[in-house]
Amino acid sequence: MVGVKMAAAAAASIRERQTVALKRMLNFNVPHIKNSTGEPVWKVLIYDRFGQDIISPLLSVKELRDMGITLHLLLHSDRDPIPDVPAVYFVMPTEENIDRMCQDLRNQLYESYYLNFISAISRSKLEDIANAALAASAVTQVAKVFDQYLNFITLEDDMFVLCNQNKELVSYRAINRPDITDTEMETVMDTIVDSLFCFFVTLGAVPIIRCSRGTAAEMVALDFHLNRVNLEESSGVENSPAGARPKRKNKKSYDLTPADKFWQKHKGSPFPEVAESVQQELESYRAQEDEVKRLKSIMGLEGEDEGAISMLSDNTAKLTSAVSSLPELLEKKRLIDLHTNVATAVLEHIKITTEH
Repeated sequence: MVGVKMAAAAAASIRERQTVALKRMLNFNVPHIKNSTGEPVWKVLIYDRFGQDIISPLLSVKELRDMGITLHLLLHSDRDPIPDVPAVYFVMPTEENIDRMCQDLRNQLYESYYLNFISAISRSKLEDIANAALAASAVTQVAKVFDQYLNFITLEDDMFVLCNQNKELVSYRAINRPDITDTEMETVMDTIVDSLFCFFVTLGAVPIIRCSRGTAAEMVALDFHLNRVNLEESSGVENSPAGARPKRKNKKSYDLTPADKFWQKHKGSPFPEVAESVQQELESYRAQEDEVKRLKSIMGLEGEDEGAISMLSDNTAKLTSAVSSLPELLEKKRLIDLHTNVATAVLEHIKITTEH
């Protein structure tokens, strides 16, 4: 039930729009200017598990550092005071989170506070923060408070999931449980409605939903008057698509980014074609590696010494070209290893599925 295929007419993908929204938030809710020559304002990022799941697929640690984020910490972790640094919060407006934020205000942890809520905060909870700030004499330190409407996780340019934390609560199985209560169903619907509303706010679209009559889908549609969204369940998805693998004792995760050309080319390909392409990439890498070794052998330098490679680059233009391509070759090998591991895990998952 949870994933969306977007209209092709959209000017920018949902990944781009959510990334822009996050960068604006990290820039104190001021539009982020690319290629800015000025030094960023150094700050700390405080998020809960929901915020972490939203940011992880879109912004790397390097990108966070480029935005001036020196530390990124979980809200409920033990945090030391940094009184001369502003803090950007990105959390769900839950009672537990609000209480911890009020505690931060009382403890004077940071120079200033930029409070960003993943979903809209209620007036009563906002008043709780205001009262805590007043009691702690920290009213002037609360610089900005924003509802970001970013309660969904973007995994691809045109695909997102509603949640990663407690995902079983909004699964197809949960909705169709014969013993589900009205209260539980309302909670599921509220979660789905809130995430879809955030999605369309981010997309800047006013949709129309088609749904079957007399079902939970109709209740969602009547609640917020959405449109034409085709939902499908996405179970077991972690922070990156590679997380959808059989659980193991030694679990590994991989970042599959838009810069990964192999992933972009084959993410929708049949598995046999992917396996064949991985083998072709491996053979291509080995051919390039053999060529570098052959050139080194011709020059009478068999070792792996970096000084030897540097000397070779001075003697022949051909070898210079080969040596200069070494970083690219190493990156290619890293990606081949990554996709080999992912393909192996997928194959194991296929075997387990067919056996059952």
